[in-house]
Amino acid sequence: MCCFFATLMMLGPRAAILIWWLMDSTRWQATFSNFFVPLLGFLFMPWTTLSYVAVAPGGIVFFDWIILGLGLFIDIAGYSSSAYARRERYGAQPI
Repeated sequence: MCCFFATLMMLGPRAAILIWWLMDSTRWQATFSNFFVPLLGFLFMPWTTLSYVAVAPGGIVFFDWIILGLGLFIDIAGYSSSAYARRERYGAQPI
């Protein structure tokens, strides 16, 4: 199971969400009460959604908050790095 999970992470978080939801939909139903919140997570914050599904059904304790924070950090870093790369691609003109 660990190698399968690592392969999913290499494919990307959205592929991991889709396959994990297809394989273990009861965990997703236990985590979320409706379909709207995981859909928003799939679109905008996939790493945070994956980490939340991993820790939420058993209850969130101290170390789980660290995992959630790491997922949030990876999502934010992905958005900020794309803005930085865009700025580098078009070049900042000095005044």
